[in-house]
Amino acid sequence: MAQLIKLKDYISRYQQNILLYPSRFVRLKKQKWEGVKSAFDSKDMQIFYENPDLTEYLPEEKESIFLKIRGMMNRKTKDEESLLLFPAIVKEEEEDKEEQLFSFDYKANEYNEPKSLEQLKLQFLNQLFQFQMKWASSTLTEKSTVKKAFYYDDLLKYFLQRFPDTYLVLYKPVFLLKNAPIEVETILVTPTAVWCITVLEAEDSAVFVGSNEKFWVKKYNSKEKKILSPVIALNRTEKIIRGIFDRHDVTLPIQKAILTRNGYIDYPTIPYDLKIIEKRNYDEWFQMMRNNQSPIKAIQLKGAESLLQYCLTTSVRRYDWDSTGDEES
Repeated sequence: MAQLIKLKDYISRYQQNILLYPSRFVRLKKQKWEGVKSAFDSKDMQIFYENPDLTEYLPEEKESIFLKIRGMMNRKTKDEESLLLFPAIVKEEEEDKEEQLFSFDYKANEYNEPKSLEQLKLQFLNQLFQFQMKWASSTLTEKSTVKKAFYYDDLLKYFLQRFPDTYLVLYKPVFLLKNAPIEVETILVTPTAVWCITVLEAEDSAVFVGSNEKFWVKKYNSKEKKILSPVIALNRTEKIIRGIFDRHDVTLPIQKAILTRNGYIDYPTIPYDLKIIEKRNYDEWFQMMRNNQSPIKAIQLKGAESLLQYCLTTSVRRYDWDSTGDEES
């Protein structure tokens, strides 16, 4: 399952520490899947009807430490001992909290008891998708309001659930360049390249006729409709990425692709640096992407970090963080 490191202009945990969270996600996902699969293989179905408390708040026995941290931050204490202890305590509390967020909370009233391993995998990925959305819209101290439509966005689920854990996804990210917000196409940062992808999907077997003009033509059942050329948005996305990479000395190759899984693209004068992925060659491209066994690489993380630095973020302080600190002040 690919990792959602940026969604729209929402706050993301990956922005805080891109070196930490990708490996933590892979570890937690593997740990939880092995536990659930083991229970399924042993036919111990009790686990699928347990509803553990997965609240975002810390366990009661550790809450006093957590509150002290917030008090220290609000009072800006200069006590030497507190300053020495503070980083270690924060790290411990944050890890504990995120371990809770990744507990597998299987709810019987949401899913039927899985009858096969494939059904279990799908249910697990759907559950994991909810946690992905949390990581892509909140941190320990801030949160963003997510549009409900994203929870039902099939294309977002496609990019996350059908690609390897080592792929980092920026979905409809908004860059802030020269004080102007610019929404760009979906970006996949893989261990070996960065993919800028525009998706064209309409009726099954629709044909998109491409050209070097501002508009393309979509044909379906003898009907024609003009659409804005997807090349325009792709070129804008590539230009932004290339500018950021040049500034930060990132050497990852940049690939541009127009993707339609259920239609065809007729583009006689395809630019040399543009890949067309449609019904006739989709399976080949998809398997190539899924079979990428490369581990997460340092240059990949450097590239992702540089992109996140220029992304717009809209968020508010978490009430549960501020309220207690105010009470202690």
